[in-house]
Amino acid sequence: MKKQDKIALYQASLMENHAREVESMYRKMRAWRHDYHNHIQTLSALLDEGKTAEAKSFLQKINQDLLSVDRVYRTGNTMVDAILGSKLALMAAEEIPADVTAAVPPSLPVSDVDLSIIIGNLLDNAIEACRLLPKEKRFVRIYIVPKKGTHLYLCFTNASGGKKKKTGTGFLSSKADGGGLGLWSVDRLVEKYGGYLTRASEDGGFTTEVILPL
Repeated sequence: MKKQDKIALYQASLMENHAREVESMYRKMRAWRHDYHNHIQTLSALLDEGKTAEAKSFLQKINQDLLSVDRVYRTGNTMVDAILGSKLALMAAEEIPADVTAAVPPSLPVSDVDLSIIIGNLLDNAIEACRLLPKEKRFVRIYIVPKKGTHLYLCFTNASGGKKKKTGTGFLSSKADGGGLGLWSVDRLVEKYGGYLTRASEDGGFTTEVILPL
């Protein structure tokens, strides 16, 4: 099979996976909203009966449940909100602390599908790298902002067990299958839009920076 065909199949699989993650996130949110009125009635009944300790305990449980589903980060761009939300929910489940700064124009010259592939691939790689580390050493930093009205700047930094080995213009992927295709796919899409990409590996961290013209 030609490499282009492999990339097309990989991207289709990636988008299908992203769609499942997003649907799962919104399904949890819809379920929580459905239960909202029942929660209020239960709290009201406990307070009417003077059971303040039980009410506080129930309220804490509701708050924890809400934190588990309220992962939608509002950037200003619907597609970026969806992909970030699904990945942040996954990071929370894997106990990977995430620091996010993101503000994205609602309309971009980059197609929604291509932007989803770029962000999704880079975050999947970051999550994969964190999975190999003890929980106390995991972290992901996400920074996506427009710069000077001329380009969109994306920077992803994740915890890394050590400095990665460089091969030519790239780095060896720790993923046994798909990692190379994912990185290659990101490179080609950045090139497609006349953008710029750099990767840097240091002890304890790995950073990818992407610049896409606006």
